[in-house]
Amino acid sequence: MSARLLELSGVSKRFERRPNLGERVAEALGAAPAGQVVHAVDDVSLSIAPRETLALVGESGCGKSTLGRIAAGIHAPTTGTASLAGTPLMSGGARPRKATTRVQMVFQDPFASLNPRMRVADIVAEGPLAHGLVSRAGAAAYVAGWLGRVGLDPSFASRYPHQFSGGQRQRVAIARALAMQPDLLVCDEPVASLDVSIQAQVLNLFIELRRDLGLTCLFISHDLGVVRHVSDRVAIMYLGRVVETGPTAEIFSAPRHPYTKALLESVPRLRREGAADGDFRPISGEIPSPLAPPPGCHFHPRCPVAEPRCREARPELRGAAGRQAACHLAGLD
Repeated sequence: MSARLLELSGVSKRFERRPNLGERVAEALGAAPAGQVVHAVDDVSLSIAPRETLALVGESGCGKSTLGRIAAGIHAPTTGTASLAGTPLMSGGARPRKATTRVQMVFQDPFASLNPRMRVADIVAEGPLAHGLVSRAGAAAYVAGWLGRVGLDPSFASRYPHQFSGGQRQRVAIARALAMQPDLLVCDEPVASLDVSIQAQVLNLFIELRRDLGLTCLFISHDLGVVRHVSDRVAIMYLGRVVETGPTAEIFSAPRHPYTKALLESVPRLRREGAADGDFRPISGEIPSPLAPPPGCHFHPRCPVAEPRCREARPELRGAAGRQAACHLAGLD
């Protein structure tokens, strides 16, 4: 088996809003700029080993979900390559299409990702039937097996999504993804919309499924407590770039990038050594616009230790022993 299941190499994704007729006329007259370009993902290289869970962490708007959709074969990268065990995730052509069913995705909002007009039996069985994983005669038993696997009564197969609670709907979404027998599961904030008690149940389900089924996961989240609970390795993302990677325990115990340190310090705690109860330090400033990312290190406008070179030269990910950080001051040489 390959040492790397998912391989993202130099992946970038840009979304361009084309100017409308009025804007094009104004542009021709020199009164308006051309269409705007969002730099969602900027030259990211990541890999995930079989049976590993990699957590992708960062603030809202940093490009986590876009990178997850590239990993799932939903978006084609503007530049770079994305492959699963050496197989490209997107087929070529003028309109690239997903080339493999071996990657499946669990979205943040199951109420939006489940078809409200379909019964659960049809939702879970649709993909396996279309791709020949199960016959129509065996579809009912197949669906019942996966519903039971995610903790739902098989009799729920006749219900519609609106008849479930949020946690139950997310379990249906998980069953739909697993029914495709994927090699890689991409989970985009799968518990963010759930109550805390339900979050714990769904997270424990993920851990159980990963252990029993040998799943490989890309787990996207902004919740560091969740990440610490479920992941083997963490990649910290800021404004389209990965700024630090490493084993989960090491990232939490000894962060090297100023942004990683700021994220950990911004988590509210009941107690922290040397600080008053409940004290925490939020990250200063606002994340810059992806329409016009700052030069050099993207984090330098908010970094408390930034130097002049941070404003001019982009730091590259560097390090050893599984730890990497993109910072001129990280001292990883």
